Amino acid sequence: MQPKTINILYWVFTIVFGALMVFSSVGGIGPNEQTIEIFHKGLGYPIYFIQFISWAKIIGVVALLLPINKTLKEWAYAGLFFDLAAAVYSGIAVSGKFDPQMLGMLMWIVPGILSYYFWKKKNALHS
Repeated sequence: MQPKTINILYWVFTIVFGALMVFSSVGGIGPNEQTIEIFHKGLGYPIYFIQFISWAKIIGVVALLLPINKTLKEWAYAGLFFDLAAAVYSGIAVSGKFDPQMLGMLMWIVPGILSYYFWKKKNALHS
């Protein structure tokens, strides 16, 4: 695969993944009533945690988009993946079963995996 193609794919998947993560955090910064209904009343998270995780996701996305230290970028990817895994696990834990709607949440992980994959390929080209 050509370096230019790798770079383009990296940025496409990174922007899509970042946009999904920012979209998922916007309601929690306030947090709004819908977010409180889902995360506090539905899943049992404290309201302060909703705000914390929302800001953490935004900071993680900023870390993905900026040319920063590789270790910090790895941590950002890890944190965002842990957030998505925890969201799926929380839904299963509360309902006691796997809801097919959880597959939608799992699909949010795909652009993140592809972003990470092409980031590693991009770094390998420059090593």
